[in-house]
Amino acid sequence: MSDCLFCSIASGAAPGFMVATTPTAAAFLDVRPVFKGHVLVVPKTHVVTLGDLDPAEIPEYFGFVQRIARAVETGLSAGGTFVAINNRVSQSVPHLHTHVVPRTKGDGLKGFFWPRTKYESDEEALSFAEKISTVMSS
Repeated sequence: MSDCLFCSIASGAAPGFMVATTPTAAAFLDVRPVFKGHVLVVPKTHVVTLGDLDPAEIPEYFGFVQRIARAVETGLSAGGTFVAINNRVSQSVPHLHTHVVPRTKGDGLKGFFWPRTKYESDEEALSFAEKISTVMSS
């Protein structure tokens, strides 16, 4: 879909801090992360919600989400991850995306209140993307 930001990032037509890709999905940094290293995983085909995803694609998609979650933990020395999907409500871009947020004990995240932060620079964002990407490549 030409006017979808996530389709554009996944295809390389728009800039994004890419972490990893498969033939059917892409993972890139959220530009307004809950915590630095917060990754969005999206299918490359335009679907709005999880319910719209072709059932045949679910194992591959969530297998990729699982690999990203492991890479976030390992690459960022995180204590764990928070993995979530919004369908329509609170979905700022109408394209299915799975949040993979690095967590540490005492990080202050409570319930579904998501405070946002910013990367200090593109270089800092790129360093987080590279840390996760390195794990994905090994």
